[in-house]
Amino acid sequence: MGRITEDLIRRNAEHNDCVIFSLEELSLHQQEIERLEHIDKWCRDLKILYLQNNLIGKIENVSKLKKLEYLNLALNNIEKIENLEGCEGLTKLDLTVNFIGELSSVKTLQGNIHLKELFLMGNPCADFDGYRQFVVATLQQLKWLDGKEIERSERIQALQNLPVVEQRIREQEKAYCLKRAKDKEEAQRKLEEEESKGEMGRSHTGSGGHWHADLSATLPSFEESKDYIQAPEIEEGQCKGKEFDDREDDLEFWNKPSLYTPESRLETLRHMEKQRRDQERLRLDFTLKDDEKRNQIVLDLAVYRYMDTSLIDVDVQPTYVRVMVKGKPFQLILPAEVKPDSSFAKRSQTTGHLVVCMPKVGEVIIGCQRTSKPVKSTPDSSKEQTSKRSQQMERLEVDPSKRSIPDVANIVQEKKHMPRRVCAEPKIIPSEEDPDFEDNPEVPPLI
Repeated sequence: MGRITEDLIRRNAEHNDCVIFSLEELSLHQQEIERLEHIDKWCRDLKILYLQNNLIGKIENVSKLKKLEYLNLALNNIEKIENLEGCEGLTKLDLTVNFIGELSSVKTLQGNIHLKELFLMGNPCADFDGYRQFVVATLQQLKWLDGKEIERSERIQALQNLPVVEQRIREQEKAYCLKRAKDKEEAQRKLEEEESKGEMGRSHTGSGGHWHADLSATLPSFEESKDYIQAPEIEEGQCKGKEFDDREDDLEFWNKPSLYTPESRLETLRHMEKQRRDQERLRLDFTLKDDEKRNQIVLDLAVYRYMDTSLIDVDVQPTYVRVMVKGKPFQLILPAEVKPDSSFAKRSQTTGHLVVCMPKVGEVIIGCQRTSKPVKSTPDSSKEQTSKRSQQMERLEVDPSKRSIPDVANIVQEKKHMPRRVCAEPKIIPSEEDPDFEDNPEVPPLI
């Protein structure tokens, strides 16, 4: 059920830069509002207020709106005209299709001297004998009633017949009030019966689960996943049976004869809210298959046929897949590692199902360990493996005990300057193994 909040008013005040204290026109129609509140405190400068097609049962909290000129409360649950004396500037009041049965309550509008137009068509009081004559004679400031102009001769005649008409109106009001009391008792009895049936149904319901789109599933291994994937098929009959029962209940609700009362409007709204909540659960079936022929894993998610593809988002990771359907996550851990870059998703043109194909990589993940696929060993393959191992470089480890610890204080050492002539040059001793070497004894040795 909707309520009037500051955020709701600001969202509908975009034409005034979302400023509400200086707002002059406000539209809150079709918001399922049940109670009129806060407006007289937050929007004192209102001149036009649209509240049609809600569930407001009482006119209240508008008496401080001194500048209000037009108030639209059509298609609500109002049963009495009241609390409008403070709206001094009111010129037009629309109460079309409500439940006003106390026609004498229009007398509360005699103080609204600027009121020129009034709409009461579609109310029970509009069917009273002498309805128009009573309103025309009671509210002499009116110029238009139910869209029809009030002639001067009509008002004179209504004033002449007012005592007789007023007596008839009171008798009809009394009969209507008795009928409304019975309708309220009947509605209360039906509501209590439905609540008791609902409690009994909940108490007899088993613990069977349903597969929703926001369910995050975990598949620890491929063998376990086979059993897990079959779960939707096991419960398919139960889900279809429940959906059939829901459809039957829905048809029964809409085909059931009902009086047009404030209680029936509330009942209809509750039923529609229940349907809306059930649809938002997005109960979806799925299958996960291991296509060994193509070496891929295929996920088939039964999304609705006419759902817009823009509402679906697929994210494939090496170990899991996540599908966002209307903002709700559906996630599965995969039994094998896949290639996200090579994966693709498509919609079935016949069923609308989402099909995600995910090619597998060469290794399979089981838990947290990675095991390679088994390869048949042959003598040739073993020779190749040994040759590969021989070609691999062997790295020697340095003995830590023989490593010298560097002196941090003397990392940079200055070279001692020595005269070039004093520097000793390395002696070059020819090797006797050199073929061009000749040992001449007359030549003195090199210094």
